Amino acid sequence: MSNVRRWKSLGSSDGIKEIELSSWKWFFGYITKEFSDYKPFIFRGQRKSSWPLEPSLDRTVKQINRPLNPASHLQSFRMSARARRGQNPQQLNDNECWALGQHYGLDTPLLDWTESPFLGLYFAFAKPREKPADRRAVYALSRRLVEEKSDDIKRALVKDAPVRPDVVEIISPLTDDNARLVNQRGLFTRAPAGVDLEKWVRTHFAGKADSVLIKILIPEQDADRENCLRSLNLMNINHVTLFPDLSGSTEFCNMSLRIQGY
Repeated sequence: MSNVRRWKSLGSSDGIKEIELSSWKWFFGYITKEFSDYKPFIFRGQRKSSWPLEPSLDRTVKQINRPLNPASHLQSFRMSARARRGQNPQQLNDNECWALGQHYGLDTPLLDWTESPFLGLYFAFAKPREKPADRRAVYALSRRLVEEKSDDIKRALVKDAPVRPDVVEIISPLTDDNARLVNQRGLFTRAPAGVDLEKWVRTHFAGKADSVLIKILIPEQDADRENCLRSLNLMNINHVTLFPDLSGSTEFCNMSLRIQGY
């Protein structure tokens, strides 16, 4: 039996636990060992472990360096999308409308997640890394603990408070406009504006040992990306299955061109 250490804990504090794998190969074993009995977790892959868990709208606000009214931005999208959703389109609430916009590249306050850890791994490795030292990351978020904490915060609020409460919503849109969302087993989180999710967890679970957010760090050697994507393709996890449209087909073909044996 190999003596290679497959993963190690880097510590746990304020609701956040960090795990470092010695290779992407051990991701499957770690998930099987640690998550088989814990269904209420959702997952997100990121190409760089140093990136904050923040949505595109927050990043844009930082870049333009001026205040932005999310409601006005959403209304602008509603107006621009008229007559572009087919005949008799389904009525959408605000979060469903944000989700639809996210699908087409709109800057939104939503962050993408999936119910599958292996889809999270795919999105972590889908694009080449920027620097050789970069580590990739897959996040696991406890849906139950986040929803319970958010419910506690809402119960403590004064009735009819004028501002949006300091909660994290977990959103699963029931719409027919987004086939990608279904294929990716996708859902979203919405945190307070300007607050990345990791900061929210540390604030509301300060001093707690609960594993609310687990950050799985994955190093990368020269051929790791290609080997990981080839393995996931054997599991039928690829752009064709995750993006059921022409963009998915073209990206799959491009990957097949660039990755030998894909």
